[in-house]
Amino acid sequence: MHVFVTGGSGQTGPAVVAELIAAGHTVTGLARSDAAAARLESLGATPHHGSLDDLDSLRSGAEAADGVLHMAYGVDFSDPEGMMRRDLTAIETLGRPLEHSGKPLVVTSGTLVVASGREATEKDEPDASGVGAYRIASERACLDFAARGVRASVVRLAPTVHGPKDRGFIPMLIATARKTGVSAYVGDGANRWPAVHRLDAAVLFRLAVEKAPAGSVLHGAAESGVTLRSIAEVIARGLDVPTASLTADEAATHFVSPFMAVVYGLDKPVSSAYTQELLGWSPVHPTLLEDLEHGDYLVAPTT
Repeated sequence: MHVFVTGGSGQTGPAVVAELIAAGHTVTGLARSDAAAARLESLGATPHHGSLDDLDSLRSGAEAADGVLHMAYGVDFSDPEGMMRRDLTAIETLGRPLEHSGKPLVVTSGTLVVASGREATEKDEPDASGVGAYRIASERACLDFAARGVRASVVRLAPTVHGPKDRGFIPMLIATARKTGVSAYVGDGANRWPAVHRLDAAVLFRLAVEKAPAGSVLHGAAESGVTLRSIAEVIARGLDVPTASLTADEAATHFVSPFMAVVYGLDKPVSSAYTQELLGWSPVHPTLLEDLEHGDYLVAPTT
C-alpha cells in the first residue's frame, strides 16, 4: 500500500513511517522543510513538499496514495479557533480524494478528549467541556467520511507517548523538577494518565491503516492509567530530590503554565481493550515507569 503521511518527521512520526516501510508499504511524507525532507528520506520515505496550510499539496498527496495517515497538528493555543479550523480544513482536504474508494483515512486525536474520573472506552463520546475538546471537530470530520465510502478511523493517542528523546509532557515535568528542586504532583497524585510506548503506537497506526473498519475509534494506550504520584516518585529518585503535593493554586505557579498545572491534575484513564481485540494489537514495549527508570529521561542534559 502507498500511504501518504503527514507528521512523519515529528516526534512519533518517524517510528510510524519506519513501521509502515518495514511491513512492506511505501510512504510519501509531507515535508514543510528541507530538514523534514531529509529525515523522511533517511527512513526510506519519499518527501512531498508542502504544509498543512498548502491545501494543493495535501490534495495531490492524497490523490496519489492508497491511503492517508494524518498525524501533523499545528499546535498554537494562542489561537485555538485557528488551530482547530486549520486541522479541520486539512482533514476535509485529505479525505475528499478518497471518497467512494474504500481507502483508509486515519486521523490522530488524543485520549484527553474523553471525560475525566473514570476509565473511558472507545465507545464513549468526547467531552465537549474538557481540555481536549479542540480535537472533537477533527474526529467528527474524519468519521463523517465513513458514510462517504472511506475507511475512516480515529486513533486517540495517550497524552504520554514515551520513548527515547521524548519532547512531551514527561520531559516538561522533569525539567520543572530540575529547576525547582522538587518533584511535584497535584493533590494526592492519585490521578491517572494513559501511556504508550512510541514503538507500540507505531504498530497501532500501521494496523489502523491496514484493517481498521470504517467509523472506528481506537485508543492508543498500552497502560490505562499511571498515577502522577508514581511518575513523580520515579523522577524524584532519579534526580535525588524530594516529592511534594501541591494544591491547585500552588500548581498554577509551580509548573510551566496554569494550563499545564490543570493538565497534570487530570484523571483521564482509558481502556484500549476494544482496540486490542479489534486489530490484534498487543503492546510489548517498556511501560512508562520502566522507561523512566531505564531510559534517557533522567540523564543529565548536556550543555
